[in-house]
Amino acid sequence: MTSSMLGFAALAVFIIGYGLVIAEEFIHLRKSKPVILAAGIIWVLVALLAKGVEHGTMLVEHALNHNLLEYSALLLFLLTAMIYVNAMTERNVFEALRAWLVKRGYSYRKLFWITGFLAFFISPIADNLTTALLMGAVVLAVGSDKPKFVSIAFINIVVAANAGGAFSPFGDITTLMVWQSGNVDFFGFFALFIPALVNFLIPGFIMSLAIPNETPQASGDNVIMKKGAVVICLLFLCTIITAVSFEQFLHLPPFLGMMTGMSYLFFFSYYLKVSEKKLEDNTTEFNIFSKVARAEWDTLLFFFGVIFCVGGLGTIGYLANVSHLLYDGLGATNANIIAGILSAIVDNIPVMFAILTMNPEMDTYQWLLITMTAGVGGSLLSVGSAAGVALMGQSKGMYSFFSHMKWSWAIALGYAASIYVHYLING
Repeated sequence: MTSSMLGFAALAVFIIGYGLVIAEEFIHLRKSKPVILAAGIIWVLVALLAKGVEHGTMLVEHALNHNLLEYSALLLFLLTAMIYVNAMTERNVFEALRAWLVKRGYSYRKLFWITGFLAFFISPIADNLTTALLMGAVVLAVGSDKPKFVSIAFINIVVAANAGGAFSPFGDITTLMVWQSGNVDFFGFFALFIPALVNFLIPGFIMSLAIPNETPQASGDNVIMKKGAVVICLLFLCTIITAVSFEQFLHLPPFLGMMTGMSYLFFFSYYLKVSEKKLEDNTTEFNIFSKVARAEWDTLLFFFGVIFCVGGLGTIGYLANVSHLLYDGLGATNANIIAGILSAIVDNIPVMFAILTMNPEMDTYQWLLITMTAGVGGSLLSVGSAAGVALMGQSKGMYSFFSHMKWSWAIALGYAASIYVHYLING
């Protein structure tokens, strides 16, 4: 099927659709729209191709069910995490952290390192996108009159958030996908902690030399967290523990643990709603379903499009060809390093899903390598990760594709060093 005109047409549809995703910053077309359309067209072509194959209808049905199962598990897991993050945002958890940091009166160089380290250690729990937006708000609050500082600090946040997300199943979509596939167990990811730290520290040190050692004027803003904020943070921690326990001890899928944990928040939201109704001013009433509505639906639907596009191309046979070319021809290590570099151009999610669909024969060391390279490789360019794309939108023009590219050489040094350190420690 890979040599037929319909197969080539499916490939062309994917390339055009993904080209529109890459151009999102310039054309302002939400990334979910082209990939959902591309997915529908590709599966029409798959169905037409299957008519000429023995048991073709059964093949298509099996492939669709497999992709639907993959997407459903990812959707339910991420939806729970997004609802918790939105609830914490509404209760002023992140805003209180931002105000506390701004009030301390740190120098630009200290803020550079503080926001970087916070991004590195928060992203394993709150995901790299949320972490980048939070730290970006801190940088903008103190450095809005210093465009050079904002630009370099944003690059540092992107690198730190992506590196921090690489050593935790919760830190990035790619690590979550590898964990849910069963190729690496939950605690196995922590072997990437030191390589990920090296990936962040090397470019961070180089870029810090360009930060002026001045001190911005401290802000007097004081943000009070709303009722129940701390409890919601603790419930989120309990939810993560539930998901890990389901997988480690009961061999149940992690999304089931996350959905169970979402019920904790639902019950607590009922308590908040009842207690706040007793107030004279009812405008602050906590509504859990408004948090569901504010989930990143564009991102969730983008995952649908990506999984079904890549799944369609895999059903035609293209992924088997690529797997043979890369993993049999170049070897797992070279293939995984190339895949990481590729994730700077093409989002790391389709790259990782394609590799999981190919399912090459690899040991834990190699699965950890591709987990790290796909996660941190996106830092090489601003469009290579969700964190970079989000900060470009938040920066008011102070952080751009080209300002990031000026430091790509330093980020590449960190990328190479992290691979070498992974080899020394885990090889």
